[in-house]
Amino acid sequence: MIFSTITQELQKELKTNMPQIRFLLKKNPAMGYTKITEIGNNVGRKYNIKLLVNFPEKEKINDFDSYGTQDLSMIIDQQKKNFPIERILIKEKAKELFNDAKVEDAYMYEGKEGVKVFFEKGRIDILPHSLHIWCKFTDKVTEFCDWLLVEVYQLR
Repeated sequence: MIFSTITQELQKELKTNMPQIRFLLKKNPAMGYTKITEIGNNVGRKYNIKLLVNFPEKEKINDFDSYGTQDLSMIIDQQKKNFPIERILIKEKAKELFNDAKVEDAYMYEGKEGVKVFFEKGRIDILPHSLHIWCKFTDKVTEFCDWLLVEVYQLR
């Protein structure tokens, strides 16, 4: 449940600071984004991770209701190049939860490894050192990320 806990806390903090964020975005978009990044960093620090709220498309920064519910990066340990469990187990769990997703190996060079899960609208990039969710956090996405943070990233 750690992914759920982290994202709920992030959403709460973003919502609490939304008047200031909106004001800053209107006045100076860079300052607004800096505030969003600061909030993510503060929440992530409690869990010993770097937490980044991403806006892959410029106009998404104005979708205030979606903050903390999609497009998130979690940097867990920059030094890791390999998973602590077999990559096939990650792929099997993804296929178990997401019948319609395409699951494949990724970043397989220089001794590194990774897995990508592709959806109709978005994807999840799973790397030994980080997790990048480029889609809405549905119940299944949340369940999968909860599993990843415990089994792959060994966060408790």
